[in-house]
Amino acid sequence: MDVALYPGEIHAVLGENGAGKSTLVGILSGNIAPDEGHIDVDNRTVPMRNARDARRLGVDIVQQHFMLVPAFSVAENLALNALDSNPILNVKRTAGHAMKIAQDLGWELDPAAKTSTLSVGAMQRVEIIKALASDGKVLLFDEPTATLAPNEVTDLFRVMKRLKEQGKAIVLITHKLDEALSVADRVTVLRRGKVVVSMPAQGISPGQLATWMVGDVPPTIAKEPPKTGEERVRVDNLTIRGTRGETLVNDVSFAICCGEIVGFAGVAGNGQVPLAEALAGIAHSVSAPSAAYIPEDRQRDGLALPMSICENLLIEGHQQRGLSFLGLLIPAKARAWCERVVAKFGIKTERLELPASSLSGGNQQKVVVGRALDAEPEFIVAVNPTRGLDVQAEHFVHSQLLAAKARGAAVALFSTDLDEIASLADRTFVMSGGRLLQGDNIAELMGGRE
Repeated sequence: MDVALYPGEIHAVLGENGAGKSTLVGILSGNIAPDEGHIDVDNRTVPMRNARDARRLGVDIVQQHFMLVPAFSVAENLALNALDSNPILNVKRTAGHAMKIAQDLGWELDPAAKTSTLSVGAMQRVEIIKALASDGKVLLFDEPTATLAPNEVTDLFRVMKRLKEQGKAIVLITHKLDEALSVADRVTVLRRGKVVVSMPAQGISPGQLATWMVGDVPPTIAKEPPKTGEERVRVDNLTIRGTRGETLVNDVSFAICCGEIVGFAGVAGNGQVPLAEALAGIAHSVSAPSAAYIPEDRQRDGLALPMSICENLLIEGHQQRGLSFLGLLIPAKARAWCERVVAKFGIKTERLELPASSLSGGNQQKVVVGRALDAEPEFIVAVNPTRGLDVQAEHFVHSQLLAAKARGAAVALFSTDLDEIASLADRTFVMSGGRLLQGDNIAELMGGRE
C-alpha cells in the first residue's frame, strides 16, 4: 500500500469495514508496526516504533473512542497529554497553551469542567486540542462525525479547513461519502488492504465512491408505512436524575406500538442515553418488556474487549434456546450458533477465538448488533446502531430493523444521524435539555442544546 499525505490538504480515506483503514491509522500513529515497507516524513525515512515516535515526528491522532479520563477536568486531561515531554507538570500553565489554541479556533471550553459532564462534541474538541497542543504536522481524524449532530459536523469541518490553511496535513477516516466529498481535497479508497484509487476529490460522485468501496451498491430500502398494533411500551412523566442530582430526563411521556419505529433525535448529551438505558432496563427501569439493547459505545458498554469474539456473542446468546442444558452451555451448539451469527451479520474475522479487540470498529459493532437482533426480539432499543459501519453493513442493519418492525416488533431508535432517522422512523421526537420536542423541522429543533 502506498499513500502520500501533503501539507495544506485534507485527505479522506474510505473503505468498507475490514478494508485496512484502522490498520493504516495504527501504523501512521505508531501503534502498529508494519511488516514491510517504510514511512517517510519530509522525504526522510523514519522509525515509527510506537506512539511516542509518531508524536515526536509531528503525527497525532484524534481517536474515534475518546482517550480521556472522565474523573479529570478538561485542564487535567490537556496537561496529562504533555507528560511525555515533561514528567513534572504545572497543570494551569500547560493547559493554558492548549486553551489558547481552543480560543483561536473559536471554541469555548471550561478548563474546570469534569470530562464526564461534557457532550460528545465537547469531548471531541478536547481530543483535537490535545493533538494540536503537541504542535502536530499531521492530524489523523478517525470517524470524527460518527455521533455528531449536523451543526457540530459543520463546526468540525470549519476547524479542519482552518488547520489546512495553517499547513497541516489532515487525514479524515470516514464512511460518510457526502461528508468526505464536501471537505476533502483528495480521496483514497481501500479495499481488502489495497489502494483501489487515490485522486483529487473534485468531480467524484458519492455513487462512484461507493462502487470503489464495495462494488455493487445496495439499493435504497423502501420504508413501508407502519402497521401498528397494540402498545408495547408506555412511558408516563418519566424524570431521571444524575448522581449529582442534575436532571437528565425531564418529565417525558410517550408510547411505542408494535410494528413501528419511533425515532429520538437530538444533539448528543441531551438525555438520550439515560432514556435509552431506562427503556432497556439497565438503569432507572421503566415498566417495559425485556428489550434487546444496542448501546451507544460499543467498546465501553457493548463488548468485553479482551474476551474472544465467541464469548462476546454469548453474553446475550447464551439465552438462546437449545444452547444449554441444566444451566450449562453445550460447547458444540454454542460454537455453531456463533458461527451462524458471524456469517449472517458479515463479521470479518479469521477465528472466533480471537479477542474482540482484534476486530475493526465496524466489525465490533456488528458483534453487538448481531447478538441483539438474532433472536428476533419484540422490543429493540438501538442507540446509533450504524456508527462506524460501511455502506453495505449500514444497509444490512437498517434492513434488520425494518424487518423487525414488519414482524411486529416495537423499536426505539436513538440517533444523531438525521438521514438515519428519516430513513427508518415512523414518528420522531427531538430531545433537548432532557425534554421531548415535536415539530416538522427536525434539523431546526436539533440546532443546539438548551
